[in-house]
Amino acid sequence: MGDFFQNGSISTLHQIGKVDIELLESRIGKYTTWRPVSLILPSLYSELGGKALPRIINELMSVGYIQRIVVGLDNANEEEFRHALDFFAILPQETKIVWNNSPGMQKIYSELWTEGLLDVSGGKGRNVWMCIGYILACRDTEVIALHDCDILTYERVLPARLIYPLVDPNMEYEYAKGYYARVTDRLHGRVTRLFITPLVRALKNIVGHLPYLTYLDSFRYPLAGEFAMKAGLAMVNRIPANWGLEIGLLGEVYRNCTPRRICQVDLSIDYEHKHQELSDEDPTKGLLKMSIDIAASLFSNIASEGVSFSEGMFRALKVTYQRIAQDTVRLYEDDAAINGLFFDRHNEVKAVETFTKGLDIAGQAFLKDPLGVPPIPSWARVTAAIPSIFDDIRNVVEEDNKRSSL
Repeated sequence: MGDFFQNGSISTLHQIGKVDIELLESRIGKYTTWRPVSLILPSLYSELGGKALPRIINELMSVGYIQRIVVGLDNANEEEFRHALDFFAILPQETKIVWNNSPGMQKIYSELWTEGLLDVSGGKGRNVWMCIGYILACRDTEVIALHDCDILTYERVLPARLIYPLVDPNMEYEYAKGYYARVTDRLHGRVTRLFITPLVRALKNIVGHLPYLTYLDSFRYPLAGEFAMKAGLAMVNRIPANWGLEIGLLGEVYRNCTPRRICQVDLSIDYEHKHQELSDEDPTKGLLKMSIDIAASLFSNIASEGVSFSEGMFRALKVTYQRIAQDTVRLYEDDAAINGLFFDRHNEVKAVETFTKGLDIAGQAFLKDPLGVPPIPSWARVTAAIPSIFDDIRNVVEEDNKRSSL
């Protein structure tokens, strides 16, 4: 039995009791007749050979309310792309693969680069952004949903609960963020538990009342890769290109949508996916790199709210964050103990020390260059600069996907 506690500035839609998936999908099927849904699956080619994606495909085969599935395929040559076409061909929904390495797509990226609209060469952010662009180019989708392709415990209840708040005509939400417990025989989700939440609360102590920080602190799992949004909101959101994707996107949603139109929903699954290494000595990879990118995105969003950062403020923030994070370690140790879970206090403290290092690196970089890595522009801006871009994207994707018949 889940709780039903509401706090913060957004709505929380809980799982209360057992989910009747048949009833839920029956309702969604009625609503999506006039609010069509497209689902994005951002995927590396390597994930086709993993354990998670075949399970995801098997579950999606019985999800009849999804109009279109768009697979964003990165790091794939032509032979691998053809294999991907065969791999996803069993899906009964209309399925298109956005092959980011195709000659046609590379030509589009080159044009965007020349126009000064894109300055990243790859990554999940660009992949997601282009998939959204293709769906918008089709001009027949009301709700766009996305989830990752490494969910080992995937069940079809996930997309149903994720999109329900946006298709039910009695609800008025424009953005839904998924959340879930990251628990096996131990607590997972270190970046959320030991970095983001303590950092946001440290910032609240130093900056004072700031609606944006209250909004961020309302999310139970801000790093969840599962979300859904109305197509109109997708048109005006910018997309961060690095590990700050989830936090940066929450900032965009905050700017473009009133909090009462935003919700988080318990996806009702025992979530398990691949885990990143801490990489405490290498700031270019692992959770250290993630903490740097997340902090940079967070600082940029807070600065846009009119907050001025200084060296002294960053020093105070580092000390305050570390104190709150260390106190948080004790709280999770107690939580693990009463639930009979394994808890490695040494590695938890080591994670806090690594995140403190990431916070320091991000702070110094922000002082040197407050703008940092700019997000990928909204599609509203891109279409204003290149009016034909949607037709170009749709033509390239359609032509690439014809290769299955060659």
